[in-house]
Order: sequence, then C-alpha cells, then structure tokens
Amino acid sequence: MPMSYSQPPPFTWQSITPRRPLPVFPPPQPLSAPPLPSAARQPIFSTPYALSSHIFPAAHLRTTDYTPVPPTPPGDAPKAERQALAEKAAQKLKDLRVSLEPHGSKQVLWNCANRYFRRDAQGNGITLFIAHANGFPKEIWEPFLGHLLSSPAASAIDEVWTWESVQHGDACLINGDKIGAVFDWTDNARDILNFLIYFLPNEASSASLPTHLVRIPSDESEYRKSNPFRQRTLVAVGHSYGGCTSALAALTQPKLFSSIILIDPVIVKPTGHLIHKSEHTDRLVVGAILRRETWPSREEAFDILKKSPFFGAWDPAVLKIYIECGTYDTIDPATGKSVIRLKMPGIQEGIVFSETHTEFEVFERLPTLNERIELRWVMPGKPGAGEYVQICPRAGTRD
Repeated sequence: MPMSYSQPPPFTWQSITPRRPLPVFPPPQPLSAPPLPSAARQPIFSTPYALSSHIFPAAHLRTTDYTPVPPTPPGDAPKAERQALAEKAAQKLKDLRVSLEPHGSKQVLWNCANRYFRRDAQGNGITLFIAHANGFPKEIWEPFLGHLLSSPAASAIDEVWTWESVQHGDACLINGDKIGAVFDWTDNARDILNFLIYFLPNEASSASLPTHLVRIPSDESEYRKSNPFRQRTLVAVGHSYGGCTSALAALTQPKLFSSIILIDPVIVKPTGHLIHKSEHTDRLVVGAILRRETWPSREEAFDILKKSPFFGAWDPAVLKIYIECGTYDTIDPATGKSVIRLKMPGIQEGIVFSETHTEFEVFERLPTLNERIELRWVMPGKPGAGEYVQICPRAGTRD
C-alpha cells in the first residue's frame, strides 16, 4: 500500500463565495460553571503521560438561533413506522437550513477537552490538538495515543488536547436541551479558536490545571490574535468533521498553527449551489436518527455493535473506548431498569450531518492557507477509487 498518492490531474469547479465567520470571543463573565458529568479516569495506556479533563465556555454568539429539536422515532415502534418518522425528522432538519446568514444568538454553551501531559514536560515540545469526527467522543483517540505516546516520537510531544464539540460526549451532557436542531460547522471552528486564544495555558507543563479552565490574561489573548504562541508549537489533527473545522480554524487564525494533519476531512468540491443535499448525506442523517441509543450493559453493547458492518470494522480497542466513554449510566423511564445510553443522541449526530455548506466553503478557501503551515493528508480507500481527487484543489501540491 503506497504511503502517498501522485498529484491528481487538474480539474475545475463552480466557484462559490464563502461566508465570513462571526468574530471569536468568549461569553461575558461571570458564568455559572457546570460540573464535569463523568468521573475522573486513567487513560487506557501506561506511559509517562497523565490525564485530566476540562470544561470551558464555547465561543459567544452562536451562528444559528436555537430551534427545538424535532421528535425522534420511539425505540419500540415498528420498523416501518420508525423509518417513516426518521425520514420526517430528517426532512425537518433539511427545511431548517434555508438561511445561511449568521444570526449571532447569545446562547451560552460549553466545550470539553482531555489533556494528556508529560509528567516531566520541559515546555519546549509539541502540543497536539486533536479534533474528532461526527459522533465520536474525545476519548476515541486513546488507542491511537497509546501507540504514539509509547513510541520514540513521544519525546517530541509535551502535551495533547483532545477536543469535544458542543453536542458530543460530556459536552453534550452539559449542554443538554440548549443544543438546538440547527448547527453550523463554522461554530466548531470558532469554538476551537476560542479555546486556543482565550483558554489554552501559555505553556505545556507537568502542573495540574483546574477542571474549569481559567481565561488567560487579556494582553496574552490579544497577542495571540495576530501572533504565534510564544511558548508552544501547535500541531492540529482533525478527522472528518474535525478535519474540516480544524482547517477552517487554521484559515481564520493561521499564525497559531505550525502544521495540520487532516484525516479523511470532509472538504468537498462545490457542486454549484451552496446548500447541496446528496442522497448519501440524506442516508447518513436518517441512519443517525435511527441509531440505537440504549443497551442493558456495556458488555452487551460491545457484543451487539461488533457484529454490525460499521462498528465491526473497528479495532476492538477503539470500539471498547467508544462504548466506555461515549455512554453513561441512567434509568430507562419506560422500564425503570438501569441502562447505558449514548451521551450524544442520534438526532444530534444527524443535525451535524445535515450541515452541508461549510465543507464547500473550506474547499474554496483552502488554496489560501498560509504557506508556512505544513499540511498533511491521511486518506482512505485505494488508489484510483476517486475519494482523493474530489477533496482539495491543492491536494498533491504539498508534500
């Protein structure tokens, strides 16, 4: 299997005019800080790195107004009825995406992140920032980190931050019903920048940090708006949805980033109309809405999911951490029995899937990415399968 692909032949697309994202700043203080919904835990690997989890407010002024989430099919309904109700909910999500104009609503939401830090950090190593794909909790990266942080490459890494978007994992449990039926991917990019500019400590160290990250001094955040980090070298890694939004963050504030690694990013050639709903996307939305959300136990969830075509292709360690950290213990109101439930409801996964314009806007803007930022692509599929050549107008022009 080749480690890289040859440069694809030139191709054209119907150009679009990307929107300008809203400014980035945190909500006014003081805020009533929510508790971390999951107990402290140790990482699944044994290395010189320790783990802590943190909460911080998302960027203030949300691009979209809050809209109630449409009803979802009951789990005990007949299959045909569930399918019909899921398609109705998916159509509702599509109808809600008529306007692309930023509204600037004042909803206060929260993000979460895990910090994996060297116990002997010297403050001169790399800081990795890693953003997940749609539907995955921040802990999904731990099997990968177990390999990376026990390898010779770990000597260059002082700190790793794994991100959690507002409707994922613990962040979803915190935000709850404040998360509406319309979500714009530009807000995840803005939330990433909000963290990097206002909440990421000045340097990596072995010192413990509070669960609720404290805003850095205003003179430092002002400095970061137009300068690189003084004491960090930031490498961003983004998968799928996280790849697209990490790229947008780098396009917006390029000086904060040393390099970005895009893993199968959702950065797609425009189709001629900014809102384009493909049948593939429609299937993803309906499939997410129909996703099973509860199981009697984590053991049973593992046994069931590993038999599915999608989850069965995963490394068992990744599926295990998905179940361990992507679910929480609760009571089924219908039966009164203890169950585990996905932290991120299927409807929220469908809401993220239903956003289909930021992926085109990032494609349009990607040729303007600052040449100083080293760019790497990790792509799926086989040579000639078509996935790669549909991604980026400059894919192949960089090493």
